[in-house]
Amino acid sequence: MGFFSRLFSSQPKPGHPQPITEAEFEAEVLNSPIPVVVDFWSPTCGPCQVIGGLLNELGPEFVDRVKIVKMNVADSGELAARFGVRSVPTLIAFANGQTVGKLVGALPLDQLKQNLEQIAALKPSSAEDSQWSSPSRTDEV
Repeated sequence: MGFFSRLFSSQPKPGHPQPITEAEFEAEVLNSPIPVVVDFWSPTCGPCQVIGGLLNELGPEFVDRVKIVKMNVADSGELAARFGVRSVPTLIAFANGQTVGKLVGALPLDQLKQNLEQIAALKPSSAEDSQWSSPSRTDEV
């Protein structure tokens, strides 16, 4: 594979948020053996672009500990409504097929990293008892 082929490859990069569809949601999120953070976003949302960039930067640090996926709300409106997404960006954390937290709005890199660390630390048996939080940016699910 040549330089430009690798540069512009559509192959997923380890740890970077991967787009999924509603059809893939159960397999990729609810049945995941590791915690998952779903980024509900819109391409016309400025703060969504910021969060997306931060997740691209942080994602490789969490490979094999937290899966990060993204869902465009325009394409996944039914699923977004099911999980109470009323504005974007909204990040929802899942562990063992259950929601364990929700963050609404953009937040700084250090707070986002701290929240991802909390999710990464979840053990399968303790996920139900955990809270994912961020000052003034959390809605309990």
